[in-house]
Amino acid sequence: MTVAQMKTKLNSHQKAYINLKLRKPTNGEYLLCVFHLKAGKGLNLLQAAAEVAAESSTGTNFAVQTETDFSREMNALVYQVDEKKNLVWIAYPWRLFDRDGNVQNILTYIVGNVLGMKEVSALKLLDVWFPPAMMQQYDGPSYTLDHMRKYLDVYDRPILGTIVKPKMGLTPAEYAEVAYDFWVGGGDFVKNDEPQADQDFCPFEKMVAYVKKAMDKAVKETGRKKVHSFNVSAGDFDTMLERCEIVRKAGFEYGSYAFLIDGITAGWMAVQTLRRHYPDVFIHFHRASHGAYTREENPFGFSVLVLSKFARLAGASGIHTGTAGVGKMAGTPSEDITAAKNILRYEAKGHYFKQQWSGIPKKDKDNIALVHADSAHHLILDDDDWRGMKKCCPIISGGLNPTLLKPFIDVMGGIDFITTMGAGCHAHPDGTQSGAVALVQACEAYVQGMDIKKYSKDKPELAKAIKFFGKKK
Repeated sequence: MTVAQMKTKLNSHQKAYINLKLRKPTNGEYLLCVFHLKAGKGLNLLQAAAEVAAESSTGTNFAVQTETDFSREMNALVYQVDEKKNLVWIAYPWRLFDRDGNVQNILTYIVGNVLGMKEVSALKLLDVWFPPAMMQQYDGPSYTLDHMRKYLDVYDRPILGTIVKPKMGLTPAEYAEVAYDFWVGGGDFVKNDEPQADQDFCPFEKMVAYVKKAMDKAVKETGRKKVHSFNVSAGDFDTMLERCEIVRKAGFEYGSYAFLIDGITAGWMAVQTLRRHYPDVFIHFHRASHGAYTREENPFGFSVLVLSKFARLAGASGIHTGTAGVGKMAGTPSEDITAAKNILRYEAKGHYFKQQWSGIPKKDKDNIALVHADSAHHLILDDDDWRGMKKCCPIISGGLNPTLLKPFIDVMGGIDFITTMGAGCHAHPDGTQSGAVALVQACEAYVQGMDIKKYSKDKPELAKAIKFFGKKK
């Protein structure tokens, strides 16, 4: 059925949410979305798209007598369709959204009730475009990868990190020992795994205190700064903030700690609360449960790209973006690397939109200079952050080990990320410290442009890692 034929089937209610001649949807009045949509029984693509636009903005399944001339101006509008690929483009007047910079509110509209509608048999948000004026309402990241690089004095490689394993069951002393071993082996960054909280076998406050002692000892022995990311996710906001304050009061140096939040399960309000309370801390967004929405085979939800772009809008300093098929988690370069580059770059092409994270006009000479400087990997938005939204760091975890560092860098096309290898370090035949050394050696081989097997000839830790993980493929 052609678009023209589909239009003849629209009722008067549905027509109010269709404008296939919308002039300049990128004029700044609209947040734009592209959905993959399959119509439910008895509807064509355009009818179903109109029902989605209505449910996700001002309407319901029938026209109501209470609407006004102004309320109709807030209608979402279907402005483009691709009937062959089942794609629909919808423009949302961004005045619909809570003016307090509320990401939760946007998502309640565009991927809220609509995912449960009978009128659709598939509905997945693939890409989103934020207009410049709307972005001014949102926090964006404050403490970034650039700040972490400066603190660690690491510029020519990825930030090398680990997830403490086993993810649960260690006492505070055992946990701190694992962190210490990784740090003295040369690693930079240690993180709680996503379920760690205040369990009886590992009280949060004692774990924090012991990590501080372990970090101090590792810094003294290595002469290098270290970072730990603490999971502050909790049952309520007060407890979350109390956990943040436990870390703050433990004596850590600014820059040596991050706050991890399970952003989807804890909620967007938790993410934005942390960003607003602690603008001087790296806010680490773990995406536990994202697969329910983002897996490619799932017909409902949203893409990794959409999740990652909203994390940047909300002010996360970094978010897990996947291993692009290199590690153990589901994912592809077209999805995971696109997401990573869209949150790193000042201007980047998504699946359907080119997003510029700018607060000043595109044609402004300073804006053009920022695009070029960012493309050349120069530091931007350091002393002129009114000009745009700062970067969000890709965090890469899930089945990586030292032998997979270079393959991932090659797929990523750059080194601006934090890698957090769990078993990839702790499963090393000689333990965590040797696993960290092997990771550092694999990174040295990359920096020097050498094959890791050749580089490992006089590096027993790396040689053992290559042999061990090579057998485990």
